[in-house]
Amino acid sequence: MKLKTAKRWFSWHKWTSLICTIFLLLLCLTGLPLIFHEEIEHLQENFTVETIEGQQRLSYDKLVEIAESKNPGKHVRYAFWEKDEHPNQVLFDVVEHPDDHFEKSKYVLINEYTGAVLSEPENEGFMYIMLRLHTDMFAGIPGKLFMGLMGILFIISIVSGIVLYGPIMKNFDFGMVRKHKSKRLQWLDTHNLLGIVMVVWLTVVGLTGIINTLSDVVLGLWQQGQLAEMTAPYKNEKPIEGSLSSLEAAVNVAENKIPTMDVSLVAYPGTPFTSKHHYAVFMKGNTELTSRLLMPVLIDAKSGTITDARKMPWYVDTLFISQPLHFGDYGGITLKIIWAVFDVLTIVILITGLYLWFERRKSKITFSKNNSKVKG
Repeated sequence: MKLKTAKRWFSWHKWTSLICTIFLLLLCLTGLPLIFHEEIEHLQENFTVETIEGQQRLSYDKLVEIAESKNPGKHVRYAFWEKDEHPNQVLFDVVEHPDDHFEKSKYVLINEYTGAVLSEPENEGFMYIMLRLHTDMFAGIPGKLFMGLMGILFIISIVSGIVLYGPIMKNFDFGMVRKHKSKRLQWLDTHNLLGIVMVVWLTVVGLTGIINTLSDVVLGLWQQGQLAEMTAPYKNEKPIEGSLSSLEAAVNVAENKIPTMDVSLVAYPGTPFTSKHHYAVFMKGNTELTSRLLMPVLIDAKSGTITDARKMPWYVDTLFISQPLHFGDYGGITLKIIWAVFDVLTIVILITGLYLWFERRKSKITFSKNNSKVKG
């Protein structure tokens, strides 16, 4: 590599790294507890889910009544199920208006068999703060897109680091750390070694992080594309007035339509995930991979009949796959521990990078002062 070219790559590596380092440190620190969010949430649960052998599950319509009775004047807009991790439970999102911001949501977790209210989770606490800091720094969509920009700079710094590593290490053994040299050289070798060893993981987490910041963009594309096509016959119809058809019946219709999948989420009419005329029953598969992918079944909320059911577009599936991969949520606790170790090592890489920049800058300032004295 020519000296001029090497300097250009070094400049790219230095400035892209410096600009995004503080934000990457924030992401690493907040991401560490988020890797174990399920385990932490289990520890925080202070209830048991009672079931009686032979007892029939209550209808979802009855459970909706219970959730709304806990929040007078508000109505359910989403129902969530996690049958593998939280069996016999359903979580309702209750608001005044379907398009309210999620911060106005009230949540009610109910036992499907007894109707007992198990919990009323709040948008607060340590894990909520960690999640908001990690996703958008409490700045909404602009915050997400800014984090996406930092992710792009991070990927550029990785690529430039790879380009520089080959020529630098041509005359040295792989993995070399010059322990008997200056502290700066020791940290430089450590920084380079950790960076090249973890390059695949860093790239995967960086790219999936960028994709996750585009979730609102992906939602908009899906709304204007597939969802608009599925609800086209209702385009000129007035929004539904009066009571809706049965939620229980809507779920049953969707499960009968796709018996190989399980219900994961139901969005009520007027929410961003459906039209003003439909329940959107989102079904998920039973394998580790397909359980991350959703398929919408639109149910006419007046007649209770199916309007349409389609697989999600590739860009939505890409987002769904990226979300758990970003946090190592595919291989149980073992993979999560590996992700956590890599997260800590990434913090070391970022800190050593800052240290090297400060030391290099200090050396330049010292050299400049000494040179001025000699000339003087």
